[in-house]
Order: sequence, then C-alpha cells, then structure tokens
Amino acid sequence: MAATYKILIMGASYGSLLASKILYGGHSVHLVCLPAEADLINAEGFRVRLPVKGRKDQVEIDSRKLPGKVTAGGAAGVNPKDYDLVGLAMQEPQYRSPGVRELLDAVAKSKVPCMSIMNMPPLPYVKRIPGLNYDALKPAYTDPTVWDNFEPGLLTLCSPDPQAIRPPEEKVNVLQVTLPTNFKVAKFDNDMHTSILRQLEKDIDAVRFDAPEGKIELPVKLRVHDSIFVPLAKWSMLLAGNYRCITKDGMRTAQEAVHSNIEEARSVYNFVFDLCVKLGAAPSDLVPFEKYAAAAQSLTRPASAARALQNGVPNIERADKLVQLIAKQKGLSHPVIDGIVALVDSRLEANRKKAAAA
Repeated sequence: MAATYKILIMGASYGSLLASKILYGGHSVHLVCLPAEADLINAEGFRVRLPVKGRKDQVEIDSRKLPGKVTAGGAAGVNPKDYDLVGLAMQEPQYRSPGVRELLDAVAKSKVPCMSIMNMPPLPYVKRIPGLNYDALKPAYTDPTVWDNFEPGLLTLCSPDPQAIRPPEEKVNVLQVTLPTNFKVAKFDNDMHTSILRQLEKDIDAVRFDAPEGKIELPVKLRVHDSIFVPLAKWSMLLAGNYRCITKDGMRTAQEAVHSNIEEARSVYNFVFDLCVKLGAAPSDLVPFEKYAAAAQSLTRPASAARALQNGVPNIERADKLVQLIAKQKGLSHPVIDGIVALVDSRLEANRKKAAAA
C-alpha cells in the first residue's frame, strides 16, 4: 500500500487545481484561504472544471467525491509540522500579509519540504542557482525578508504552467482550467523529500475519471525533473506574453501580446531562454518559442498581472524585474524588458498614489 500524505496548501484559488489531483491519491489536503472561501469549501468542497482533448463537454471534478479529504481554514493555528509537504499557491505579495507572514515563517522553521507554485520563484529557490549575487535581486520582491528563514534545499519550484481562472459569475469554490498543461517541478536536495513528489506524480498518472463513455484520463499531470532549471521555462513565457499584456493605460490578451508583434515576442522570449542557458539550463530543459506561440493562440484573456494592475493593486509579482536584474549580473539587457519594468513601476506608483488619496 502506497503512503498517504498530509499536504498543506497556502492559497485556495490555484491551489485547488493541484489539490484536486492530490486528493485522487487518497492524500489529505488542508487549504489556507480567506474565511468566506474556507466556509464554502468546508460546507460544499470545491469544483474544478477542465477541458479534455477529443471531448465536447468539460469534465467537472467534485472534491467531495474524491478518495482524499479536503479541509480549509485561515492562517492562524496551523502547525506546519503536522504535514509532510507544503504548497505555496498564493501570489508573492500576499506572503507579507498579517497571519500569512507568520505561517510562512513557521513553515520555514519547521523544515517541512515546501513546493512553490508561483510564477515568481521564492528567493531561497533562486539561491539554488549558482553564481548569482542574491542580495542584488531583493528589489524584485515585495518583501524579501519573509523568505529569510528558509533553507534553499528544502524549497522547490513547480512551474504553474496550467492556466486557470475563477469565473466571476460562480461561487468562489469553482475553478475553471483554461490551459490544461502539466505542472513541472524540480527535485528537492533530499531524495526522501523528492520521493513524496514522485509518489504524487505516480498517483496523478493513475487517475481515471468516470465519464458517461467510461473511464477517461485527465490532463494536468505532475512531472518531477532532476534539473532545477526546468521550472524556469516559465520565465520566457511571462516576459514575452504575460507582462506584455500590460499596456500604458490598460491591458490586452496574451494572444494579442504574442501575436500582434510576433518578432518582438520571439526576441524577448529567446533573450530569456538564452539567459536561462547561461545560468546552467540545458536547452532541452526549456520550451521552444514555436511551442509557446502555438499555445498562446488560446490565451484569450489578459494575464493576471495585467488584470491586477487594472484593478488598482499596489503590488504584483515582479518576475519581470527579477529577470532584468539577473540579466544585468550577466552583463545583458533587452530594451523591451527594460520598457516593461519601467511601465510596471509607473503603473504601480500610480495605483499607490490613488490608494493613498482615497
């Protein structure tokens, strides 16, 4: 009988996609989230809808029908030592908020292996990449001190490639997958910790959904990789697509960001690709531009960073600035990336001024 694990996931929106997969293996998941989300999940579970190739209708996963058990609650009173693995599925600026900050620090001190599912790699993960001046990268983080007590080898990165949204017309326990690709996670320094990831990978591979036409395989798998650079494949996509959704006075879809000026998108994408290779990635760790550009055809919404800026938030994840600062250490720069960083800086400044005046 395979081991069953207790897994803590901070963040219920994107976190519920990974949770839906983990619950199939009979593992238990506790989601840390807002009170309204927690009450709803505890009363009704959550739903994940995802498209399946070759099927007209989407599949809806109902957490109440899965072998594992899900619970939800706030950040207070959670003891990370009660868990085998912790998943970080909030946006990077959220980790400095009261309650969450203290829980994150308790996670660091507990020495429980921790997997980030953020676009923005936590600072301790970046420290697993040799040859960088890590202090010089701190300005890319909303509050770099929240990561101070983590051991780099205990924190891994899972590339959040699958795209999902919460449909505004639905309850907050519904997640709609829009791009059903795989989660790609790098191994931990410790093989025992990595064996948890490999067990989850195996369990998720075995999942079959009871559809009217019989048992079917579901997309969105977990893939465990030996290279720490595999999750960095997302950086090229973020800079060529997500951050280019942000315009001077608004936003555009990721499809438009990539395909309205494909040569500029390719230039940015390949600049970041080459930077990752300079850091130590093998080209095979990464995703070629053509494959990404084809996937971007279906990205008919502006990226979450663009939507957040539009909604007036004072902070967003700054993977754009992180890539710019890392490139700078290698003596490299790209005018489009410099332009993106300056634009995001100015739009955040405008949002902060507006909030201060309100």
